[in-house]
Amino acid sequence: MAVDGFGEVGIRVVSRRLVKASDPSIQPQVVPLSNLDLYVGNVQVAILCLYPKPPAGRDFAGVVATFESLLPALLNEFYPFAGRIGTNPSSGLPELLCQNQGAELVVGEVRVALGSLDYGLADKSLKKLMLPYAEDVTFSVQLLSFACGSFSVLWATNHLVGDGHDNIRFLRMWSELARTGKIVADGGDGKLSHDRSVFRPRNPPSYRASLATDLTTFDPRRLVNVLTAHDSFVDRLYYIDAADIARLREMASTKLQRSSRVQAVSAYLWKVLAGVVAASRVPEERCRMGWWVSARRRLTSPDLASAMRNYFGNVTTYAYGDATLEEIQRKSLAEVAAMAREPVASVNYDEYIQDLVDFVEVHKGQGLMETAVVGLGSPTLSQSVFDSFPLDTDFGFGQAALAMPISDFANLCSAYLSISARPAGDGSWLVSAYIWPRLAAALEADEQHIFKPLTADYLGLTAC
Repeated sequence: MAVDGFGEVGIRVVSRRLVKASDPSIQPQVVPLSNLDLYVGNVQVAILCLYPKPPAGRDFAGVVATFESLLPALLNEFYPFAGRIGTNPSSGLPELLCQNQGAELVVGEVRVALGSLDYGLADKSLKKLMLPYAEDVTFSVQLLSFACGSFSVLWATNHLVGDGHDNIRFLRMWSELARTGKIVADGGDGKLSHDRSVFRPRNPPSYRASLATDLTTFDPRRLVNVLTAHDSFVDRLYYIDAADIARLREMASTKLQRSSRVQAVSAYLWKVLAGVVAASRVPEERCRMGWWVSARRRLTSPDLASAMRNYFGNVTTYAYGDATLEEIQRKSLAEVAAMAREPVASVNYDEYIQDLVDFVEVHKGQGLMETAVVGLGSPTLSQSVFDSFPLDTDFGFGQAALAMPISDFANLCSAYLSISARPAGDGSWLVSAYIWPRLAAALEADEQHIFKPLTADYLGLTAC
């Protein structure tokens, strides 16, 4: 089967099979999704890892053999990944059918060298390495070998099943299992918890009024057409050196408050965005900066904090700051970093999560999305930062040269950055940026050169 992934150069699918959990004691069950799962929606997402040619004595056949032999054991822990997404006949809502139908394992060949791809553009490189899979499949592992001997591993799932924390945890436990032969509980004691009833709505549901403004119905009729969306954004890949992050952090800190790496880079981005918006031919006075926030470690009630140690499922919220262009441009980097800190730090997450659960309960079946992310109102740049999640990509064949999430933004008209730590562990960041062309031009023309276009040379893939 040839899949035309690189124009005239295709991906040849060598095999496609199902891998089932190996524990016969796991009973078939239907897992109702929590309201936090329904909030993020039915969206296919993935993490892509690129590896140079394996060390001497190892080859791609060994990579495939490792997955074939060990993946069933890890699916025992992550058994929803061996299930399917179904529809509840009574409510019409999605649910997890955990009957060990099997995760998908795809093996393919690519007729180009990994180092020949244009890594400055996501749609010319990373996004060409994801093969389509059925919408009801909860987990598709895709292994591709390249002409140079290098290979890629794509871990694809559905956001309904879990969030970025869950996907990174799977990668860590996979690497540990492959290297040591042991499955080590990650994030707490004992096995993962798949009890999604932790997040129950109140009776009757009750929520803060601001949620009705911050969230909107995700209705295709309210989105711009595909040509407008396509021509309004570019899909860039960048890297940020650790030294540049450290320099921004010093500039964004004061004697009384040391900014985090995320806050420092966010302040820089907010100021650049404000400058771009201010130069627009269409008058606009404000712009926004948003962040997807993992609430797991921010929940403080004893019951929730205990449940989160091993919880498998979505616990992600969204926070944003909204300010005038004049204020952002006038203030120092440290002052803007404080503005970036406040929307995330000021939230009582126990209360907010409960309000969000109740809001989804009232609006079930409507499909929800953050109003700012849809693209309504003033320009918004949102970020998902995976730097805080420890990442281990070495499953016996060395660390990956790149490990990044892959997403599709369809008709959305807000900008989005996905930030990941470089697997080498040197403190540098890899950035996938779905942004306006003028914002990309401003970042690339900035004399500080914080955002540098990603290259095969930087990734160490020129020999691949």
